[in-house]
Amino acid sequence: MSERTAPPPTVLLRRGEVHSPADPFATAMVVERGQVAWVGSEGAADAFADGVDEVVDLDGALVTPAFTDAHVHTTATGLALTGLDLSTAASLEDALARVREFAAARPDDRVLLGHGWDAARWPGGRPPTRAELDEATGGRPLYLSRIDVHSAVVSTALLDLLAGGATRVTREDRPLTGDDHHVVRAAALGAVTPAQREAAQRAALAHAASLGIGTVHECGGPEISSEDDFTGLLRLAREEPGPRVVGYWAEQDVAKARELGALGAAGDLFADGALGSHTACLHEPYADAAHTGTAHLDADAVAAHVAACTEAGLQAGFHAIGDAAVSTVVDGVRAAAEKLGLARVRAARHRVEHAEMVTAETIAAFAELGLTASVQPAFDALWGGEDGMYAQRLGVERARTLNPFAALLRAGVPLAFGSDSPVTPLDPWGTVRAAAFHRTPGHRVSVRAAFTAHTRGGWRATGRDDAGVLVPGAPADYAVWRTGELVVQAPDDRVARWSTDPRSGTPGLPDLTPGRDLPVCLRTVVGGRTVFVRPGE
Repeated sequence: MSERTAPPPTVLLRRGEVHSPADPFATAMVVERGQVAWVGSEGAADAFADGVDEVVDLDGALVTPAFTDAHVHTTATGLALTGLDLSTAASLEDALARVREFAAARPDDRVLLGHGWDAARWPGGRPPTRAELDEATGGRPLYLSRIDVHSAVVSTALLDLLAGGATRVTREDRPLTGDDHHVVRAAALGAVTPAQREAAQRAALAHAASLGIGTVHECGGPEISSEDDFTGLLRLAREEPGPRVVGYWAEQDVAKARELGALGAAGDLFADGALGSHTACLHEPYADAAHTGTAHLDADAVAAHVAACTEAGLQAGFHAIGDAAVSTVVDGVRAAAEKLGLARVRAARHRVEHAEMVTAETIAAFAELGLTASVQPAFDALWGGEDGMYAQRLGVERARTLNPFAALLRAGVPLAFGSDSPVTPLDPWGTVRAAAFHRTPGHRVSVRAAFTAHTRGGWRATGRDDAGVLVPGAPADYAVWRTGELVVQAPDDRVARWSTDPRSGTPGLPDLTPGRDLPVCLRTVVGGRTVFVRPGE
């Protein structure tokens, strides 16, 4: 019997802090057959000690449900981890120097791949020219995706690889967007060998596990990766220990999504683009460009897709960032509900990815239609504020309206938190902190609410209400953390007021006040199987 098919061990964890609504004072937990079997006090743990395969002395560590990252591009994340990462480049000159160094270190790569540049954060604010890239690479093919992955700069040699596709791609010396970007991205990723792709996937999943992430939602699609990439990742996750992978395939061909093993024809099915690339679709023009972005779908197309997915028993979902794109999705979903019945559409738990520019009207529609908002709090941490990219693109007043997590929660909209990695890094506690300390104070949510959105919220977004929480019968997906002081946010508190009063009956969570160290993952367990142990622990 292989390790993968053998039943997971029965484990007693004791002498720690267990974050469980079943017992807010729990210090011990028993896991059996891949499920939580019991949570309770240290005094009662002795009764289980002789009947388990392993006893884990937590030595005061915190045990929580494992995180779910609800929006990930796994292969691209792995390639960024193992390849050229420009997200920390401080200037154009710094970025070009890193390209030169990378090209020299990778003489055998058919295409040089890099990610993460953001000219909006550089002095001068301009991206590299094609001539500068040609010089830095020594004339080799190069693909560099912008941080939002909705545009890219490339070298001349990469354009020369496109053959027939080159006739469809502009030769203008500017970042490529829309269909031009899709063509060059397909060519660049097509140069990645199956072995390189699998190594990147393993690297990404291992990194996720080291951060206490037990599940990732892979957002693939024909304009994002490839069918082989998507099915290979799902197969890898089935066959090897590691985080669970829930697959979403962004294509309007519902049969294709089912054939590939996707939970939904959803994820990055583009209704528009991104703010940083000026391709998010807006009702009013950008503050720094005389247009309103790009619409990829109309309400009729959205309605047809939602109806087809609902009837097929699959989730539908759309990438929608700009307010006009969100309105289009809402109008389409409402039209599908009028055709099929509101109850059927609500029961399907369709999704909207990103949903950065929502209004009171569209928030109310999300709640009415049962739409899950799959959102990325790190976007606000990176691009929010009066001097950030949002303000550059939209002006300060419009920028302040973005990512209103508190309003979404007040309206009863289900939230699922993710990273959109590699757009922002896998960083679950950083994500919780970003939501709790949003740059716009009125949009902040409690640490407890943010933690729930990043654990149980991700499971609910897949249709599972029985997971993402440590109670008897739930899947044994958990993480063990070394952390500082635990605090309890009382039910009537807001973000600024904290309580350690145990009478609130609420399990404690780490103090995530900016400036404090984030928790360190010591162990991650998925389905009762350990998938990560920090060396030395």
